[in-house]
Amino acid sequence: MFEQIKNILIEEMQVSPELITEDAELVNDLGVNSLELADLILLCEEKFDIEIVDDDIHKFITVADVCDYLEKKTLEN
Repeated sequence: MFEQIKNILIEEMQVSPELITEDAELVNDLGVNSLELADLILLCEEKFDIEIVDDDIHKFITVADVCDYLEKKTLEN
């Protein structure tokens, strides 16, 4: 899951690969703004065929948070 999220961040959001770790914070470390976060959510929903509830978006602080959330969601489907 981490590699898939990393690829989205690199290819779609032009984040430098060397900055992306599981502990990297989306906003503080990777420079993701609110619009880009919305794009990331949409891309993940499309790629993994899931729906991310708006109330859950605030849980996405680090790359690992996104990975953990997506892993749980994909297991539910």
